[in-house]
Amino acid sequence: MNSPADNILMLRVKEGDLYPMGLLFKRYHRELFGFFYHMSGNPDASEDMVQTAFYRMIKYRNSFTGHGAFRSWMYQLARNVLLDHVEHNKRSARQHNVEDYAERIGGGTLADELLQKTEQATQLRNALARLSEAREVLVMSEYQDLKYKEIAEILNVTEGAIKTRYHRAMNELKTIYLKNEDER
Repeated sequence: MNSPADNILMLRVKEGDLYPMGLLFKRYHRELFGFFYHMSGNPDASEDMVQTAFYRMIKYRNSFTGHGAFRSWMYQLARNVLLDHVEHNKRSARQHNVEDYAERIGGGTLADELLQKTEQATQLRNALARLSEAREVLVMSEYQDLKYKEIAEILNVTEGAIKTRYHRAMNELKTIYLKNEDER
């Protein structure tokens, strides 16, 4: 989704014209929400972090040079927002318990399928939350559709390091998920 037009818009913001920030918000608020949600598991906190990220884009607009992609710069700020959030909230990510929803869903095949999908999604979120540092790479790649090159730029490492982290994260996720499946 990143385009040279995003850089131009952000350069206008840097020059003091805040109107283009509204356009950037329309383009990227959902994407950032998804990133924060997949990293934290908390929709309310994710919405707050999106707002904080856009506030910081305005506050630190002078740090945008226009040489790299706007999206990479945005994710660097977003990562800092996430790290600050984690520092301030040492508790683990809020998880939804499927049993909380079971009473709300009536019986029947459709409801059973929905419940099963909800359970699987919960198991996947739980496994994702237990991943090591590599979770961030997995979320950026799988949920945010960032390319390895973009992630490498955001994290300031080589593309090869990102590929290694991605594969390690996938293997770790598979191990955790299957272990949780066996424990059920």
